Amino acid sequence: MRNNVAAVEPQAAPEIPPTGAKSEKSKKIKIRGIKRSAFAMPYLALSVVFVIVPLFIMLYYAFTDGATGGITGENFAHFFRRPNIMAVMGKSFLVAMLTTVFCFLLAYPLALALSSSALNKKFILVMLFVLPMWINSLLRTYAVKIVLYMLEITNAWVSVTIGMVYDFFPFMLLPLYSVLSGMDKSLIEASHDLGASPLTTLIKVRLPLSLPGIVSGVLMVFMPTVSTFAISDVLGDTSTYMFGNIINQWFANSGGWNIGSAYSFILLVLIALTVLLANKISKGQHAEVGGVL
Repeated sequence: MRNNVAAVEPQAAPEIPPTGAKSEKSKKIKIRGIKRSAFAMPYLALSVVFVIVPLFIMLYYAFTDGATGGITGENFAHFFRRPNIMAVMGKSFLVAMLTTVFCFLLAYPLALALSSSALNKKFILVMLFVLPMWINSLLRTYAVKIVLYMLEITNAWVSVTIGMVYDFFPFMLLPLYSVLSGMDKSLIEASHDLGASPLTTLIKVRLPLSLPGIVSGVLMVFMPTVSTFAISDVLGDTSTYMFGNIINQWFANSGGWNIGSAYSFILLVLIALTVLLANKISKGQHAEVGGVL
């Protein structure tokens, strides 16, 4: 009897490894004997050499005296004592915002048209707008100067703004095209099926869903525009003197590296605050869109 009972006893179910253990195991997968994390080492090395080390050098110069080498805050005090520095800072941020707005107004309809196109070669059309990035930025700026001269556009601020929009336009187009082309088309079809007009679909569906690309494009255009100096040097005059020109002036002076580093650090902090604000707005919009969907 005992043998019969033992025979009908159910067998123990095989143990299922937890998902955490499975994910940990997948992380250890090797490609031809090399861990996947090893492929990130070249990027990490480049980041240390060209980002972390220069940042620490800038901090060292910003907080030290050029003559004695001692720690000082005089370099930052020089910023607040400089006359008209806030006006120059305001002009730099104003030009950066105008450039970003114009790039967005030009790039979003184009990215929307390319992502909605049924053409098989639409990637080639995108590359036609990206190809100028392969040419040196200074050469492109001088080309814009010649074109503006032929068009008899002499206003310095207009010339600088046009040059910046031309130079940084691809940085806005690529993120927008990437997000719009990967958008779930069934949501657009559902909006049309529910009776929404194309304009309502654009405002209520496409724009909120493309917000990550918008934020990425805005940051990629706004940050370099604030700190640029070559475009305003080539296309502008003394009235278009921007904050990047002031920093370049101090570094061009052999004895001004400490003050130039302090100015660069202040600009870095302002840009970091702008990025944090943009990320906060983006997360809030994501949560709102997620609640609606």
